[in-house]
Amino acid sequence: MFNRINILLYAVLIACILFSCVPARQFNDLKERNLKCEEERENLKEQVKDLTVKNTELASELEQIKKQINSLINDTTVMGVSLRKITKQYDQINKLNDELIEKQKELVKGNTEETRKILAELQAAKEDLNKKEDELRTLERNLDEKRKNLEELKADLETRDKELDAKNAELIELQNILNRKDSVVNALKNKVMDALLGFGSDELTVEQKGAKVYVKLEEKLLFKSGSFTVNPKGQKAIQKLAKVLEQNQDINIMIEGHTDNVPYGGSGNLKDNWDLSVKRATSVLRILLEGSTIDPKRITAAGRSEYLPVEKEDTKEARQKNRRTEIILTPKLDELLEILE
Repeated sequence: MFNRINILLYAVLIACILFSCVPARQFNDLKERNLKCEEERENLKEQVKDLTVKNTELASELEQIKKQINSLINDTTVMGVSLRKITKQYDQINKLNDELIEKQKELVKGNTEETRKILAELQAAKEDLNKKEDELRTLERNLDEKRKNLEELKADLETRDKELDAKNAELIELQNILNRKDSVVNALKNKVMDALLGFGSDELTVEQKGAKVYVKLEEKLLFKSGSFTVNPKGQKAIQKLAKVLEQNQDINIMIEGHTDNVPYGGSGNLKDNWDLSVKRATSVLRILLEGSTIDPKRITAAGRSEYLPVEKEDTKEARQKNRRTEIILTPKLDELLEILE
């Protein structure tokens, strides 16, 4: 009679546990979102690299334009000097023309041959004057064209300066956001370490990897072998961590259960290490939420079974390290996504 009652109680308990498991579809969706966030972060890094390269290219183009402007300024100076020389020659020719006209008047009454000679000189002087005038007009047109090109280059330079400034501003803004995220992650790591200060390194570790903080809880701290019921000391550690997460609302929480490669030998509705790893993750999740103000939407519980070991050797020590629960804390990337859009 006593065994029948026990069996009935176990059946009810296991049914409740099964209904509380995270659906596989929800887990897969959350897993895909997490991977997408990782991919988006890597894309952001690539974009920062691309913007840096574009910044360098624009700076090089800017230097070439400045060299062209200096060359045009030098050409303009040389043409201005030539224009002043021709203008001076033009004035001299006009003066000579006036003198020749006066001589013509004086010699009209003189020798006819001398008059023809003077007229020939006068005609040559006029032709030379016309040639100089043509050269002067050509120089003026060239000078106007150089000035126009100079203005166009200056306008192009201003446009490129604005584009460069905009790219630099975007690059600086992205870098500042990444720096702020790194500062948030570093501060979060310090807060978690302070909260879990009373626990030994053989029970848990806190590590920062990129933009994430990993809290690794060893099996000896949380569970007995083959069990998914959290030990009192493990509950205390999780509750201390929950206090930190309550104060940091912009942090997403992923709880991963990991087992070793030894087949699950327990009884009941747990079939294998997959079931065990999922149940352990959800057990930690419930303690985090119990009595706290953490939004459940921020938390994902996942079972990894034996397929993400930290040690691949088939030894007792390696299997012990692989039996763990990891709580992965990730800042939200909403601000970066808004800038990219």
